Amino acid sequence: MKAKSVISALHLKFAQRTWNDTFQLVRRCMEKSRDESKPCELLVRSLERLQEEFDASSMNTMRSRLEMIARQQGMGFHITEATCYLTADLFYLEVVLVPRGGVEEVKVAPHGGPPVPSESLLQLLRLKNFADFSVKLAGLFTQYNVPGDNDIKLKLFKSLQHLGKDLQQISHLPRAPKDCDPQMDMINNGRIGCLIAGKEDCPLTIQFYINPTDVKKTDAEQMQTSLGEITDMKAVVQAAQVTVGVSDVTHQLQMASVIPQPPQLDPQGYPVFLPLNEVPNETLPACFVLKLQPAIPMTMSFVNKLSQITHVTIPDVDLQWAPLPKLLVRGSPSPNSHGETLDEQDIIFTAFLPGGAMHSYILPGAAWEAPAQRGAVRDSIPFTHPAHVPPVLELLRHQCLINTLLRSCITSQHATPGSVCDLHFEVLPESDTSFSVTFHPPAADSLAVLLVNTSDSRQITCSLFGAGTCDPSLDQYISTVMKRCMSIPVTLRTLYSKLEGIASAPHSPGRPASTEAEGDHSAPPGTAATDTDSAPTKLSPSAAVPEDSVSVSGSACYAMSVADSELPPEINTSPAADLYPFTPVGVCSHWMGNNGQLSELT
Repeated sequence: MKAKSVISALHLKFAQRTWNDTFQLVRRCMEKSRDESKPCELLVRSLERLQEEFDASSMNTMRSRLEMIARQQGMGFHITEATCYLTADLFYLEVVLVPRGGVEEVKVAPHGGPPVPSESLLQLLRLKNFADFSVKLAGLFTQYNVPGDNDIKLKLFKSLQHLGKDLQQISHLPRAPKDCDPQMDMINNGRIGCLIAGKEDCPLTIQFYINPTDVKKTDAEQMQTSLGEITDMKAVVQAAQVTVGVSDVTHQLQMASVIPQPPQLDPQGYPVFLPLNEVPNETLPACFVLKLQPAIPMTMSFVNKLSQITHVTIPDVDLQWAPLPKLLVRGSPSPNSHGETLDEQDIIFTAFLPGGAMHSYILPGAAWEAPAQRGAVRDSIPFTHPAHVPPVLELLRHQCLINTLLRSCITSQHATPGSVCDLHFEVLPESDTSFSVTFHPPAADSLAVLLVNTSDSRQITCSLFGAGTCDPSLDQYISTVMKRCMSIPVTLRTLYSKLEGIASAPHSPGRPASTEAEGDHSAPPGTAATDTDSAPTKLSPSAAVPEDSVSVSGSACYAMSVADSELPPEINTSPAADLYPFTPVGVCSHWMGNNGQLSELT
């Protein structure tokens, strides 16, 4: 009864009070906190709830809302008449208010620099979109969150500014385009990708890879914004923010530009950099960092290559190793991407293609568990010199290319009960840059192997073994299809269709189709079997990719001609040299005979 009377008395006392009075009361209670470094969490939450309900329709309420956001981000807050200052060590935000909660101007001032207007932050405050403003401010705070004491912070900030200027110089160097789309060409082929110059309210960002088949072009003029970002696409552009991070060991970092003026270019078109000991520099317990967005699954060999380029050791204890397919499944854009398991290790994915065709792809766990095929997800790449950036990006593009191809098998579709797959394929690793796809070709009693090799981030070479044909133009054709559609299921459907056409073609009476297939097995891979009575069926390189060849993963695929005159310069129109003059190691070892040849199915 006594407690109820107290509550009733409090209710009567504050029944006529406004929200503003209650808000001010909570603020006064917070100011009287026993421990100023740790204000009462209940009061903080109460204040935040009140702020959300309170309409910022006056200058005072807008000030209070900005103060709360600043405190949440760990920033200082000061007021002078109608101007609010949200302060950090290396930058501050200047917000000019007007009556009734309006905002006249928002400026961002980096350390040592004049305040610069920020249109994006201004619009968010004018729309009273405090949630997005808080997120934007958090990103800004992270951008300027340089580690170390004040002296080290200033030195690292200065070094980062010189790095950004050098990267911009590299980006502006002339080069021959490799893609008809300038924006796509800059991202995938630029020396350092598409560089979005860092502004006071936006960190320096590099866009360096996107799968061309994931871009849906509806209007060429909509492909870029004022920042040069691709906006109309199904997939996220692979990007990296350029920043600095702490290091357990000291590194020598530039305090001036390392590119002489005017720039001198090497034979590859890159600038000749000055040694660090010839320019002002500082030895600091930090290094530059490329923060990958999103993170990239990388195999062990690629991680080691990164260390060889940057000379910065990446500790093994910081990486959680797992088979590459499992990492790709976890990081798949579709949260429901998964496959059935076989023997608790193998993963089987079902892929549905246009026309009702259905493929199954098995990725044997034992093969992908090998140390060379294990990988780790990298979200940051440390480096110490602008010369490291171009080769690092090329390596990341190469890994992204491999991941894109393997992800084309990783689907989220489910086979309906009782349904039967038309074709079955096994995907096995052959090296850190190649893999094989084994399948049963049409009208044959043996297995065929398609070897897919990615020599770099732009070259894809396919070689077919054991399919009963020795036409080099078929390898060239399939390589072109794979490069254009970036999909294993689409490529294998196209290949299977071509093999069906070859198998059904009339043969010489003296040599049936089965004899041709057997003769192909007896010859070393890559060696054409000759016969005076019959010639292998020729496939014109100008044949067109099927119009319904769309990526099974949901990405768009172009229907294109592969005529020699239309092929990009990266694809050699002459028969490719055999890069693998031997039977691929590890290809369906449980189907191999004692002599190393693919055993026939009986």
